Amino acid sequence: MKQTAVRLPNATYDRLRALASGSGRTATFHIREAIDRYLEDLDDLNAVKAAANEHRESGGRTLSLDELDDYLGLED
Repeated sequence: MKQTAVRLPNATYDRLRALASGSGRTATFHIREAIDRYLEDLDDLNAVKAAANEHRESGGRTLSLDELDDYLGLED
């Protein structure tokens, strides 16, 4: 496992320590979880951007949110 050091503002560090103390998990656990979730979100965002670009380049038109809801079968 690789290691790195991260400098946090005092307020962020204090919040992290309080979270760790209250959850029974280590600060390191919460840092890893936060980074993993952030990276997953970035991967998802990049995939959506790539799909949107591909859709546009293939001549597809932009859908309104209501049209997208209808297309996906989502209800209000």
